[in-house]
Amino acid sequence: MEREQRLLFYRQMVLIRKFEDVAGEMYGRGHVGGFLHLYIGEEACAVGAVNALRHEDYIVTHYRDHGHALVKGCSPRAVMAELFGKATGVSSGMGGSMHLFCPINRMMGGYAIVGGGIPLGAGIALGIQHLGQDLVCLNFFGDGAVNEGTFHEALNLASLWKLPVVFFCENNQYAMGTALSRSSAVPEIYKRAEAYAIPGQQVDGMDVDAVYRATVDAVERARRGGGPTLIEAITYRFKGHSMADAVMYRSRQEEETWRPRDPIALFRDQLLLSGTVTAAELDAIGVEQDAVVADAVRYAEESPEPTLEKMFGDVYA
Repeated sequence: MEREQRLLFYRQMVLIRKFEDVAGEMYGRGHVGGFLHLYIGEEACAVGAVNALRHEDYIVTHYRDHGHALVKGCSPRAVMAELFGKATGVSSGMGGSMHLFCPINRMMGGYAIVGGGIPLGAGIALGIQHLGQDLVCLNFFGDGAVNEGTFHEALNLASLWKLPVVFFCENNQYAMGTALSRSSAVPEIYKRAEAYAIPGQQVDGMDVDAVYRATVDAVERARRGGGPTLIEAITYRFKGHSMADAVMYRSRQEEETWRPRDPIALFRDQLLLSGTVTAAELDAIGVEQDAVVADAVRYAEESPEPTLEKMFGDVYA
């Protein structure tokens, strides 16, 4: 990749990390209601995959969705305001953390029902195909979704109809507190692609370059009419399932094994070894993103609450 693109990837991963750190702090202070699922440790997945798209392409994702929204172009201010339940949020304060929705950036929602977004992504791809558009839908879900019926139904139809969709599984090893090895007879999720006669690929989800390359190939295949691809990105969430999770189901030794694989630290080392970027430049990006997140918090704090009229305005369509 070109130097500027690599710096963009680093900047986006650092933004997600700092945004999530502060979001957790705001949750602890009572500014964020409901549930909060942090993306810390998985940044390379969103950054590598979403950057393989054009701006006009679509994404659908799950409820650990802040990182996807930020990379797709949603304003940190509007995302933070949504977490605060404010009228200036991307969903006008109606959705909160798990239901970010920003159609102007083709971010077509985070979905709280496990596996619930998979058929919606296939449906968007069907619409693209029906309208003859040169577009693709990137569909994110976690390892906990692959044993849902919607996974089978969506992949089966997408393969039959050669829909322009990329199914991207962020395998962070645990569905809430259940290890994949305890819930799936075939823990290698990418192998399931064979049952639907589509390509399947496993990729290192802590390596932003690897994620980007794999997704570029899958997106190009979908765009030229070759149909869907299933990508399994092996990643790890450094925090619990949600802020309410005491993480009693995995060992501290396991967590420490994954710590050296921090995607931001790994990418920083790669950039420095390349000789094209200095440590001072990367440190400056960190300071810059601290300011961006601090500004987002100020904006959210100062934003108005939704009106009662707005709260009841979208109940029926």
